[in-house]
Amino acid sequence: MTQINRNAVAIHAPIISNKRVGQYNQLIIDIGDLSRLCKPGNFVAIKLGGQSSNMILRRAFAISRTSSSATFGGTMELIVAPYGQGSTWLCAQSEGVVLDLILPLGTAFGIPTEPVKVLLVGGGYGSAPLFGLAEVLYARGCRVDMLLGASTGAKIYAPMEGKRSVNSLRIHTEDGSMGQMGRVTDPIGALINDLDIGVIYSCGPMAMLAAIDAITKDSNVLHQCAVEEAMACGVGICMTCVVPVTDGTGAVSMLRSCIDGPVMDGARVAWDKVGKTL
Repeated sequence: MTQINRNAVAIHAPIISNKRVGQYNQLIIDIGDLSRLCKPGNFVAIKLGGQSSNMILRRAFAISRTSSSATFGGTMELIVAPYGQGSTWLCAQSEGVVLDLILPLGTAFGIPTEPVKVLLVGGGYGSAPLFGLAEVLYARGCRVDMLLGASTGAKIYAPMEGKRSVNSLRIHTEDGSMGQMGRVTDPIGALINDLDIGVIYSCGPMAMLAAIDAITKDSNVLHQCAVEEAMACGVGICMTCVVPVTDGTGAVSMLRSCIDGPVMDGARVAWDKVGKTL
């Protein structure tokens, strides 16, 4: 493991709950004392498909939140969309099934040392990690406002869940089936001014993250984003999840989102070069 993943451990952990929530599955997994090492923005790499599976490489899933209780000890929550072969297999697993995990992995969101006004922006089920982040920021004394968006209301994950640790929650859907009609990025410029936002935290599609960066480019607002690049190994070996990032001189390097991310400074990502060969 690299220095970034110095706390990462390979463990076998049982599923203690698997519930369908709208179009997604909410999995609660018993990870014991490792829950204290998991921070908002970290992810877990899971071996999927069972012993006879042809899915050799692990799959990476963002950690929604962690918690502890007298009944189960330390637990981890995952929000999974059953779209591909691996995620569909995971969503089909019942309580008691033991998973092969490596966690915590990747960089986490930076938490302000002093209370600031923050805006959390999430697209689809990619917004799930923002709920745990909101709790941490709220406990730090920050004013926390949240924007959730998707193409349709059915793809907004647990909208009522978002209200627990935020001062306000706004929802935008492209078809107008929930909240306001339009893209989730539409109101950001006005909210920055109206709410005096200092930091934006975002999770969602790369196009959404790029749009937020364009909005904040000429402002003093910091933008921390969790990039969405497919990770084949999740531990920095395969080089499939690279993202073009600039340094202080303007030079662009291809950095691994599993090691140097997934949380990155949005102002440093070369959004016009994402998905292109340098």
